[in-house]
Amino acid sequence: MPFKDECGICGRVFPCSYLKRCQRCGRLFCKDCMVPDVSTGDPTKMLCLNCAKKIVSPSSTTKYGTLTSYLRYRSAFTDAVRLSFAKIDGIIGDNLPMSAYRDEKWWNNSLGSAHAKAWLEAGWRTREVNLEKGYVIFQKIRDLKARSRRKKPFREHPKKPFTPAPHRIPKTRKPSKTKVSKLYARLKNLERKRTSMTKHTRGFKPKPAHEKKLFKPEEKPK
Repeated sequence: MPFKDECGICGRVFPCSYLKRCQRCGRLFCKDCMVPDVSTGDPTKMLCLNCAKKIVSPSSTTKYGTLTSYLRYRSAFTDAVRLSFAKIDGIIGDNLPMSAYRDEKWWNNSLGSAHAKAWLEAGWRTREVNLEKGYVIFQKIRDLKARSRRKKPFREHPKKPFTPAPHRIPKTRKPSKTKVSKLYARLKNLERKRTSMTKHTRGFKPKPAHEKKLFKPEEKPK
């Protein structure tokens, strides 16, 4: 009996010979959920649709970028915000690391860490952390606007002739619009197919059209 495995995108089960490994993430996918490398067009290097989507439209936001946006929104209404750890998980769309639940030093206001930089750039700092009850209180930095409004003294510098710095433009091959449109179309078709399959319960098959015309719903064929 041949070995079978599940596709990581569409969820269908296929023999291992029908599945291929993505060159970027290393997971197994069926041939319908894979495309040639969109950056080089090499048909020998296959990528899954998720990795190809990341290459075509890379995300510029970090993991804690949504927390920065949330705190900037709250700064217009209040000077202090109390957030539970579960609430922060929902804001960032991911789980906090275990060190955030066990060590108070993780919540220090240091620009060296990416998570602390998220609330410091929004104009907030951590005031209180309670690991037992699982919440943190953020305090708005009041002198953030005052510092930004201070004008630097005008200093006249000697004029120098403008000499542009030499630079080289790297040659990058952008994916064509046709590849991008085909990629998004295949992703949409897979999502529609997957949602249509989950509408019916397991083991239930709808009646064909000719059977509905011949028999009434309450009658069964003999």
